[in-house]
Parts: sequence; structure tokens; C-alpha cells
Amino acid sequence: MRPEKNSILQEITQRVQSADYVFVLNYGGLKVAELTELRRALVPLHAKAQVVKNTYLNRVATQLGWESVAPFLSGPTALVTGTGDASEVAKELMKFVKAHGKAAIKGVCLDGKALGVADVDALSKVPPREVMLGLFVGTLAAPMMQLVGVFNQKVLSLLYVLKAVEEKKSKAA
Repeated sequence: MRPEKNSILQEITQRVQSADYVFVLNYGGLKVAELTELRRALVPLHAKAQVVKNTYLNRVATQLGWESVAPFLSGPTALVTGTGDASEVAKELMKFVKAHGKAAIKGVCLDGKALGVADVDALSKVPPREVMLGLFVGTLAAPMMQLVGVFNQKVLSLLYVLKAVEEKKSKAA
């Protein structure tokens, strides 16, 4: 194999290995400006889109043991890789696909497992990581807040009784 092809394979392998997620996209029918628009939309999400030949991606998938990615390797293929919240990238990709109608999501590879289009759609409906963490913390804090409220109510009840006794003694005097 020529050195240029080896270099390309190494670059793709390095990108895929360092990524938290790998979305496989069919970019057929998109113009350069539209693909550039997608790339710009992915920059704040710490993701990158790269057009890849299916033969190269097949070799990388075989090398990494991702044989389940093989069904995605037909037609013009682009990879969206990155680190961070995969659900945010899935939302951006779904929004882009709906807006342009030409591109299509083939699937996603998370932790070496290939997931289909329905899974990507479900992933795009998951709230962002920060919201999920907030819900988790709120769920953990709710019983403690109720306990604090119960203790506070007991202290207030005692305070009301003492206040009533004070008022009764001041009226008697």
C-alpha cells in the first residue's frame, strides 16, 4: 500500500480511537457549502465531520473489531467524530438532516457498538448531560429537603407555642 494511503488510514484510525462517538452519515446530494455549514455547526460541540472512503472505513472498522459497522458502508460516507455529549451532536445532526433533506444518518458507533437510525433518533431526544445531572442531583436531594422541612416544622411549632405562652403571660400581667 502506498504511503499516502497508510497515512490516511492512520489518521482515520487515530480519530476514531480518540472519539467518544462516531456518527456515520450519507452526505450524498449535499453541496460543499452545506457540508461546510454542518462542519461549522459541529465546532462548538467539539465534533468534526470528515468525508471518508468506504474501503478505508471498512479497514479501520475491521482493525478495531467493529464488524457491526459494515452495514453502514454503502454510498457516500462521512464520519462525525468527537468527544463530549453524543446526544447534543445527535440533535444537531437530526436538525441538519431535516433542514436539508439530502443527507441521511446511517448510524452511530458508541463504545464499539453500532446503533441504527432509530437509536440515533432516540439519542437526539435525550436531554443534555448537564440537565440529566441536575435531575439526578434533584432526585437525591428531594428526600433530604423533605427531612429538613419536617425538622424545621417541629422547631417552628415549638416557637409558636413559646410565642403563645409569652403573649398569654403579657396579657395576664
